[in-house]
Order: sequence, then C-alpha cells, then structure tokens
Amino acid sequence: MAAAAVRGLLRRDLRGAVLAVRGMASGAESAKYQYETLKVTAEGDHVLHVEINRPEKRNAMNKSFWREMVVCFRAIAEDANCRVAVISGAGKMFTSGIDLMDLGSDFIRPQDTDPARVAWEIRKKISEYQESFSIIEKCPKPVIAAVHGGCIGGGVDLVSACDIRYCAQDAWFQVKEVDIGLAADVGTLQRLPQIIGSRSLVNELALTARKMMSDEAQSSGFVSRVFPDKASLLQGAFDLAAEIASKSPIAVQGTKVNLLYSRDHSVEESLNYMACWNMSMLQSEDLLKSAQAAMERKPLKEVTFSKL
Repeated sequence: MAAAAVRGLLRRDLRGAVLAVRGMASGAESAKYQYETLKVTAEGDHVLHVEINRPEKRNAMNKSFWREMVVCFRAIAEDANCRVAVISGAGKMFTSGIDLMDLGSDFIRPQDTDPARVAWEIRKKISEYQESFSIIEKCPKPVIAAVHGGCIGGGVDLVSACDIRYCAQDAWFQVKEVDIGLAADVGTLQRLPQIIGSRSLVNELALTARKMMSDEAQSSGFVSRVFPDKASLLQGAFDLAAEIASKSPIAVQGTKVNLLYSRDHSVEESLNYMACWNMSMLQSEDLLKSAQAAMERKPLKEVTFSKL
C-alpha cells in the first residue's frame, strides 16, 4: 500500500512537471509572436494562424503592420515547430488595403528638399514595403491565404505572395492603386501575371480597379477553392494546412523552394538546380520513413518526422 502511494505521488509530480514545462514552452512561443497588428495562434500540430488584427480599421495596413509582417514571417521561417502558416483577416473583411492616413507622412517631403534625395528616400521606403510581402515567398514554410470579404489594394499584393489561396463566397479582390493615383508597387503587377493565365484579365483588373468577385477569382485560377462562409473557409484552410504539415518537412519545404525557383528560371536551369538540391536531400531519413509508411499503408499523420 505504501509503495503504491509513493508511486502515485511520483506519477502526479511527474505529470505536474511535464505540464509546467509545456506551459513554459507555450508561454515562450506566445511571447515570440506578440504584435500590435497581427494575432498569431497555434492551430493543431505544426500549424500557425496569422490573423491581421485591426478589425476596427477594416484591417488597414499601417506602419506597424508593414514592419511586423517581416518580423513575424522571419520568426515563422526559423520556428522548427511550424510547418505551415494560414493568414486571414479579423472582423468583416480581409483588408481594406493601405492605411493612407498613417503612411502618408512617409512620402511627403518639404518642397525645398533636393529631388534626388527625396527620390532616394522614397525608393528605400518602397523597397522596405515590398519586403513585407516578399518575406512570405522567402519563408520556406507554405503559406495559405484564407480571404473573406474585401481584399483591396495591398491585400492583393499580400495574397499574391502566398502559396495557396482559398476564399469565401463573399470575397472580392480589387487592385485599387490606379484609383488613388499610383501604380501598384509591392508585388501585384509582378506576381499576378504569373498566377492568372490571362494577361488581358490582369491588365483589365490593374488598369480599371474593378472588383473581381469570388467566382471569377476561382475560374481565373487566382484562388483554388471557394467556401460558403468564413467559418467553413477557415476550417478548410486549417484542414489543408494539417494535411501538408503531416508530410516530411524536408519534402514540403524543398518543394516550395523549387517551385519558386522554376517560376523564375528556364526549365534547364531549374532541372539542374533540382538535381543539386536532391543530391543531398534524398539522403534524408524522411524518405525512408515515408516509403515504409506507403508500403505498410500507414497514414503519414502517424509518422513522426524530425523538426527542421
């Protein structure tokens, strides 16, 4: 009886210690992803949900947002626990685009300032803003955009940089920049032609600033699935993320890197790059684990892959 009681106390203490360690780890992870404009939460194993979190401002992209996107996705790129990220918008819409009231001061200079120096500073600022979405492409983890409501201006730049795009039926997309007197300069004009097969449609959207509704977005190939509402959209995005996260991170991240390389290079260059890539990656233990699971008809969700 005494021995049993001691064993019970030891088990209880051990459980408490494990929970405490998990709590400390969870707290550390939460502290790493603390932002003013983004809310980052874990959605199951190896999936992070990045939510644009300015619903009272229709998720308008202010200075903090542009800075925090870079910090956030650099952290995700280095996070060995994260294999896939889903990005969405809080409130009634994905984003209303650039917060003109907040960003206007970045581009207004005294009239007596030397024009060359003004131009130099503006170019520097534009490059910084471009990095806020290019960082999504540079992140080796796949990023899934889940869009509901309006996705305006900078929102199209953002989702164009994502790897997979889902949307709700109420979603609409608008390349708004020509209506406010400028050409889109942080990615839409460079990425949208690579995504949508019709150059005519891309030109039409960019030159007129008309809205593209969810059905047209799907038929044109801009999004791959449309869901009835936001709740089913997020569930679909998380299910997809979980499916991707169940696979070898070596295979998934290598696939993303090579898909992007192939987009920007010739077939011959891309094949050579792929050969150089896989001459090392084919030696991964993940290959053996995946092959064994396939032979045993075992779901990959039951296979434990090492962190990457």
